Amino acid sequence: MKIDGCEFPNDLLYDSDGLVWARPLTSGDVRVGITSIYAAIAGRIAKVSVKTAGLEYAKGAAIGFLESGKYFGPIRAPVGGVLQEVNPRVLAKPRTMTEAVYGDGWVARVRPSNFATDRRSLLAIPAGAERLAKQIAELRVRCFAAFPDHEMFEIGTECAAVLVKLNELLGQVAVGEVVHLVTDDPTAPIEMVRWSDETGQPVIDERREGALFHFLVRKVS
Repeated sequence: MKIDGCEFPNDLLYDSDGLVWARPLTSGDVRVGITSIYAAIAGRIAKVSVKTAGLEYAKGAAIGFLESGKYFGPIRAPVGGVLQEVNPRVLAKPRTMTEAVYGDGWVARVRPSNFATDRRSLLAIPAGAERLAKQIAELRVRCFAAFPDHEMFEIGTECAAVLVKLNELLGQVAVGEVVHLVTDDPTAPIEMVRWSDETGQPVIDERREGALFHFLVRKVS
């Protein structure tokens, strides 16, 4: 389910703040990660640190910390239990947490001490959608499919000229990097489709906010 642009898979459980998720596994363990809300708050994550595995942590205790150029904060356990495993991918490449929030960007695996009790305070979709929407509004969060590496604000410029600048920027950045383009040209939705077909560069997210159009473009070649 998408709530105000933020993604919340229906098969997960979420803490009351909407910042971390829990996925019960067939083994009885619970996989833990951060939500699209938390990813949007943190921005481009530069470092992830996690507490010692093999120890028990209470529900709500910090089992790790994430750090970006604009944010430092805890990753709190949605359930109490023994920290079994830390995801080596996010330690080696922290941006995985924002590139694959509900996939390879998971943080840890916990063996719950009392899952039945802890589960009662977690939010499920769609029942918890109203609470999550309230959090998004209160935190003034804007979620996109990926966190951008580069920003282009082109207001009052015709789309043809904007696309020339976009091509120039993509020629300078690394494959895999993402550009956030903001324009007020009303022809942009059509022109971006045509541009993507011609160049092979995918538009991975788009939305309209008032008179402004937002596009995320990932360089693939």
